[in-house]
Amino acid sequence: MASSAATIIGLCLCMLLGIATAQLSSSFYSTSCPNVLSTINTAVTSAVSSDNRMGASLLRLHFHDCFVNGCDASILLADNSSFTGEQNAFSNSGSLRVAARDSVVALGGDSWTVQLGRRDSTTASRSDADNNLPLGNSSLASLQSLFSNKGFSTAEMVTLSGAHTVGQARCAAFRTRIYNDANINATYATSLQANCPNSGSAGAGNLSPLDRSTPTSFDNAYYTNLLTQEGLLHSDQELFNGGSTDAQVTSYSSDQATFLSDFASAMVKMGNLSPLTGSSGQIRTDCTRTN
Repeated sequence: MASSAATIIGLCLCMLLGIATAQLSSSFYSTSCPNVLSTINTAVTSAVSSDNRMGASLLRLHFHDCFVNGCDASILLADNSSFTGEQNAFSNSGSLRVAARDSVVALGGDSWTVQLGRRDSTTASRSDADNNLPLGNSSLASLQSLFSNKGFSTAEMVTLSGAHTVGQARCAAFRTRIYNDANINATYATSLQANCPNSGSAGAGNLSPLDRSTPTSFDNAYYTNLLTQEGLLHSDQELFNGGSTDAQVTSYSSDQATFLSDFASAMVKMGNLSPLTGSSGQIRTDCTRTN
């Protein structure tokens, strides 16, 4: 994590030199810290090269921060006497990696520019995280509701779910599906059961790829897997289960270019969820605690 730590320190120094404005901009640091994007890109590229899970971890961190009271780095705050933070919420406990609030993400040759200039929140809420983040056993209706609450259409929800084309999940998140769901490929379920016992703490943390086909490539294989009932999480397979989202899954499974373009647009939109700008919030000198 040395490169990630260097990125955080460098970015925090740049933000201390920035002039506060009331809106985000892709050129926010062009004067105060002109090398910030290249510095972050180098560090992120190095981190992903060293650990092929890092790209998925950064995507997940971004989503889990932005869906809880906006993109304000609240997820980085450790618990203190004033609040119980988000890091130990059900969807976050034991599965977060700390990174900076502003970044440009590049995976598999596809990238999007993040609007910059967010400031940090001074509080966090575990209960808000528990209430706003989807779970691995979420139904389609629940997913639609959670995303709608943040201003996303069902189509954008299906698009953003494609982030599961990279990364891994713990046995505890999918064991109920592989032993009980009817809409799962039997051979696939059996292969997963070998590394994921039906109950108990032993093996609960064992990892399996969210995309069994190309687990480290950012592509459209996630959707192809759903067509053969090989979604790892119950919530994944809900997107192709005889419901209103089946057509979009089918389309993405044969049109990777459209998926990648739609995904980039949806990620930019997510990055604009209720950011703190201008004099709101603060610029933390320690990303894990308020000043």
